[in-house]
Formats: sequence, C-alpha cells, structure tokens
Amino acid sequence: MPGPIASDQIVRVPLLPVLAAQGMMVRRQARILPEPSGPREGRSGRGLRLRLLITGDSSAAGVGAGTQDQALSGQLVAQLARHYCVEWRLEATTGHTTQDTLDRLVALQGQFDMAVTALGVNDVTRGITRGAFINRQRQLLTHLTGPLGARRVVVTAVPQMERFPALPQPLAWVLGRQAARLDRGLQQVAAEFPQARHLSLDLPNDPALIAPDGYHPSPRTYAIWAREAAHLLQA
Repeated sequence: MPGPIASDQIVRVPLLPVLAAQGMMVRRQARILPEPSGPREGRSGRGLRLRLLITGDSSAAGVGAGTQDQALSGQLVAQLARHYCVEWRLEATTGHTTQDTLDRLVALQGQFDMAVTALGVNDVTRGITRGAFINRQRQLLTHLTGPLGARRVVVTAVPQMERFPALPQPLAWVLGRQAARLDRGLQQVAAEFPQARHLSLDLPNDPALIAPDGYHPSPRTYAIWAREAAHLLQA
C-alpha cells in the first residue's frame, strides 16, 4: 500500500501556479555552463590495475569545473592513482536521469572493478516518483554489479536541492523535499547490494563550494567529493 502523503506533497497543490511560474523563470534566467574540456577515459598511476567507471548526470560530467582535471573524474583518478594503475572511463551527460544512464550503460562494452554514480536531480525535476526511482536505481546497480562486474560501487546521494542558490522559495523547498525522499529510496537500494556504499556529502554553507550558476558543484566541492568517494572505494 502507498504510504501517507507528505506535507510538501499536499501543500504543492495550491502552490502549483507559483511553482510553475518559478520553474519557468529559473529556466529562462539559468546560466548554462558547459561540460568541462578534457579526456573522458585514460590511464594514470602505477601499481595494481583498477578499472574505474564514473557515470551519471551533469555533476558526474563535471559541470562547474573548467577542465576534467578539476572535475570529479580528474580528482578521483588523482586520488586513486596514488595506489593503483587506474584505467578509467567517464560516461555522463548533462540532463541524464537514472533511466537515461541505465540505457547508456546497457550498451556499454567492458568490465570495471569500481564505479561511482551521481544521479537524482533530473529525476526530481522530471517528476519521477520515489517508487520508479527505486526500481530504476535497483536495475542500475544490478547491471553495474552484474554484467559490468563492479566489486564496489559508490552511489552519491541525491543533492540537497533546497540549498541550490539558483532556486527561489518555495520551489527550492518543494524540490528539496522530493530530493530527500528519493535519496532515502537510494539508501534503501544501496543497502540491498553488498558491493554498494551510499555517499552523502556534509558540506558547509560556503559560496565557494557552488559554481557560478548557483546549481552545480565548484572544483572545491569536486575535490571533497573525490576524497570521500576514494575512501569508500578503498574501504
């Protein structure tokens, strides 16, 4: 049976005209940042071979950084290359939902030892329900740990969207509540897979951690994210 309706889901109904207007305003005024330049696959470091996959949406792709070296991929590879010969691949695209990423990875050839995912924001903005999100994340982890062979997967938490400076209130509050709801579902799915670890970044309210668009991580956040992900991958 479906659970009780949350307060934000009730309040959102009379707020629909305001939320729609704010959504249109955000899209109209949004500062569009490109995905960073740089390679999306390579090899770095010395030691035992480690095949790494990074996949997901615009944050996985590194939007908010100038180059891939400053983004999650570059900084994570730099962390792991201290101990391994890292053969890495980035499969991420701005706007991708969990379903988009799953479709992409089903067509991907290869095997990986470890993977990092970053998804959820576009599932929130597309109105994907918690149940559908859970099912798609479960399929994604099944594919990562099955056909793609990953022995350890770090699933990054759905971001706290209520903290995005680019979003006005009450839109930020409504999206933030839904993001939290999906993240609880993500934690539930991660707990079903012994290979998976859920990564929640506890970041301070520091403007330097946000990109100029008020929506994406800055290189400083990518550095923190990379350190935390590297720790979980090696734990």
